Amino acid sequence: MEYMSVKEAAKKWGISTRRVHILCAEVRIERVARLGIAWAITKDAKKPKDDRIKSGKYIKKQMLIKC
Repeated sequence: MEYMSVKEAAKKWGISTRRVHILCAEVRIERVARLGIAWAITKDAKKPKDDRIKSGKYIKKQMLIKC
């Protein structure tokens, strides 16, 4: 089985290396392994679906403080 680095995966999928690190840490990429401080991602791994909010309609609930 062949593996690629985080940098190679980021270039292949068109996302940042930091985002790939986060996806690896959250185990959202199939068949990913941690080798010391590096991640090994299989060459045939598919880019996971981006579940972050893209609509821009996310409204964070705020606590109202009455004085």
